[in-house]
Amino acid sequence: MATYKGISGFNIKSLATDPSNLLEGEIWYNSTSGTLKVAPLVRAWASGGALSPGIEGTAGCGIQTAALMAAGNNGSGATDASQEYNGSSWTAGGTMATAATGNAAAGILTAAITMGGEPMPTRSTLSEEYNGSAWTAGGALNNGRAMGAGAGTQTATLFFGAFDGSTTYAYTESYNGASWTSENTLTTPTRQLAGAGTATAGLAAAGYNGTAITAVSEEYNGTSWTAGNSLNTARSKLSGDGLQTAAFVVGGDTGSASAAMEEYDGTDWTTSPASLGTARATLAAAGTTTLALAFGGDPAMTNTEEYTAAATAQTVTTS
Repeated sequence: MATYKGISGFNIKSLATDPSNLLEGEIWYNSTSGTLKVAPLVRAWASGGALSPGIEGTAGCGIQTAALMAAGNNGSGATDASQEYNGSSWTAGGTMATAATGNAAAGILTAAITMGGEPMPTRSTLSEEYNGSAWTAGGALNNGRAMGAGAGTQTATLFFGAFDGSTTYAYTESYNGASWTSENTLTTPTRQLAGAGTATAGLAAAGYNGTAITAVSEEYNGTSWTAGNSLNTARSKLSGDGLQTAAFVVGGDTGSASAAMEEYDGTDWTTSPASLGTARATLAAAGTTTLALAFGGDPAMTNTEEYTAAATAQTVTTS
């Protein structure tokens, strides 16, 4: 009779209890329950704490358990408020110097930066830095813009894509903690896009090119942008985060509000089996491809959702 070892080249472990640190694809026999178990990667979005008030067109950064929401439209107009998320609830953060919407952000909760936006009727050249409690002025951008995307840290930031109220641009600027420098531009002018990565390994995903929504992605190597593979679905007004080799985007406008999530491994985009509970565009997102956060959206939503991708013990059945 064939054995599992003969077929697969190794024995199945026999354990009295399930392992505490599961690995995707791990298989074992639980001798206490008398069951064969396996650990597939389970992906799911679940409701988190609500924003107060709701927001759209905001900037977000950080991680799932320590995230920052900065400025945006609270339903009555642009706001100078920020909110902090601790993994379960939002609380008021420091007040920004300038109310804005359509701004971008990068960094972590205790060392964040936000840039650009629309303190109407102009597009802002302002950047502001956050230390976890208070905002201070950062260096001025070379070009006033809104609806761009950010990546990196507070002292090594990349800001790309732009809208000046009439034209969509391919602008890219980098920040060293003191001043902004113009860099080589995106291959395609884009606004309302998602960003991820670092200042030397950035990622631009989808957006609006001035004529139509797009599925294009581009990668930055610290000097120039090159084309990456396209997303599965064209969309604008989306958000995302992560690294150039492990990024995600979620939500957006595909002609209607989307709940879909896609993940990037540095080569290909894959549509996730997990979707937001509430479809939305003009949202913010933060985190990684295993622990992510999505919040806000048009029209000034309070909804927050948390994403988890983790190996989870399941019993093998014959059904």
